[in-house]
Amino acid sequence: MSDPGSQQQPPTRRERQRQATYGEIVEVSRSLLRKSETLSLRAVAAEMGMTAPALYRYVASYQQLQLLVAQAILEDVIADLDAGRARYLDADPAAQLLAAAVGFRRWGRNNPEEFSLIFANLAGPETHQDPSDPGSGPARFDEFFGQIFVRTWERYRFEVPAEEDLAPEVLRAVHGEGAAPLPCVFPEYPPGLSWMFIRCWVRLYGTVTLEVFGHMDAEIIASGALFLAMLEDNARDLGFGDDWPRLRALAAEEILGSTL
Repeated sequence: MSDPGSQQQPPTRRERQRQATYGEIVEVSRSLLRKSETLSLRAVAAEMGMTAPALYRYVASYQQLQLLVAQAILEDVIADLDAGRARYLDADPAAQLLAAAVGFRRWGRNNPEEFSLIFANLAGPETHQDPSDPGSGPARFDEFFGQIFVRTWERYRFEVPAEEDLAPEVLRAVHGEGAAPLPCVFPEYPPGLSWMFIRCWVRLYGTVTLEVFGHMDAEIIASGALFLAMLEDNARDLGFGDDWPRLRALAAEEILGSTL
């Protein structure tokens, strides 16, 4: 029997109003980004009909505003990617991985300003946390993909580098001893699996970044040829083998559907 005294109390009217204001700050900020307007505390306050000092009671700095907006964006995008993943059975993690990858590309190309906020202006998705709720955990692209990646390895058992074959710097970083945290490591699995994930993630993130910022021929980007080639490179490392023709057709269909 649960202790009635331990049950969480419903938010007060003041707390609800404060959360509603945070929600409005996020929506106004994202609207400014979508219109390619400069995101600033002064611009947000003006759109909300507030003075800048009044807004400071909720957001103390421009960096805090960025973090608040970035966390909301990440949560929405990961929910969208998860919906794409859910269209395929858990028994087919490779299909889920490809659908999520195409969804990541679609979001980036459709929302370059939001993509830029998260990946260009800030240190990375691992730093994003809602400043209005210090206890909330940050949403992470790499962790989302990492969960599917592990299930893909369990399904295909593709070859990963032996621990003794990893460079000392890589091994230290995989074990959390590097100068900066790596994208999504898996301490309960062979270290080579973490290294394989990092390599695949860098290919995906790098290709999407090139496309989002237009650092590639526009016709190649529009065709999806570069992106599909990157997926094929990853598929080779992930041991899809005889399953790749089916998965390639699925990926091509996902890419086509994301451009309609």
